Amino acid sequence: MTAGGKIFRFILISLFIIFVTLYLSQATGYYDYQQHKKVQLTEEKIKQFEEDVKEGKKIDIENYLETKEYNYRNGISQMGLKLSRNVSNYVKSSVDSVFRFLEKMLTD
Repeated sequence: MTAGGKIFRFILISLFIIFVTLYLSQATGYYDYQQHKKVQLTEEKIKQFEEDVKEGKKIDIENYLETKEYNYRNGISQMGLKLSRNVSNYVKSSVDSVFRFLEKMLTD
């Protein structure tokens, strides 16, 4: 098998695994369960808000919002960002070169 065939096969198998994973998570109800947990939390916060209003407590919206800060900075994400920037720079320089070539062909 050629190198191109191996790469194609690897990509195809990877996409299949991703598909199966997403399909199973949907089929088993994992996503629905996560959404249910969010709704449950919201209902609890609404009840807490209503009780605080009845009791005349000072109302601050921050007390009722569930905010989670995720930190996605790690070695792999930094490497992906660097790769993305390099690919972007390469594509930009390639497109610029093509347009310069076309411009040169049209002006000559």
